[in-house]
Amino acid sequence: MRILFTIFIAIIAFGAGVWYMGGFENIPQVPASPNTDTQTTDDTPATPTAQVVWKNADENKIQVTSPQPGATVSSTFTVSGKARGTWYFEASFPLEVLDANGKSLKVMPVQAGGDWMTTEFVPFMLQVAIPNYKGKATLILRNDNPSGLPENEASISIPIVIQ
Repeated sequence: MRILFTIFIAIIAFGAGVWYMGGFENIPQVPASPNTDTQTTDDTPATPTAQVVWKNADENKIQVTSPQPGATVSSTFTVSGKARGTWYFEASFPLEVLDANGKSLKVMPVQAGGDWMTTEFVPFMLQVAIPNYKGKATLILRNDNPSGLPENEASISIPIVIQ
């Protein structure tokens, strides 16, 4: 009986994981227009192509070291940085790449590079491949928000150019 119960729980957990991973496609997009949450980084010019858009977040929650705002990247590029453990849920958070028109090109999970059960910064690094697209794009890193409540959503949007 215990074995059947364990198998049943495993099937439920697997189904929930598959459903959850498929749910990334339905995450609302951050508006591309500047707003009061917009900040530019100190090492890039304050131009519309180099603006970082923050939503309920700041550098005390997530820091992206690569790519820099306005950077030109190849079709395969590395996203790296660090985020507070509270940015993750079950050791991951969603990343999305949008084309110049706001269409989703790629959605994938970013895995923690260490113990995420902390309030300290936890590193992350991920290879992203966007074949068959060249031009302006937006890289969005969202906190994982298992509650689904809009007031708990946070993100950083970084403009890039894909060659």
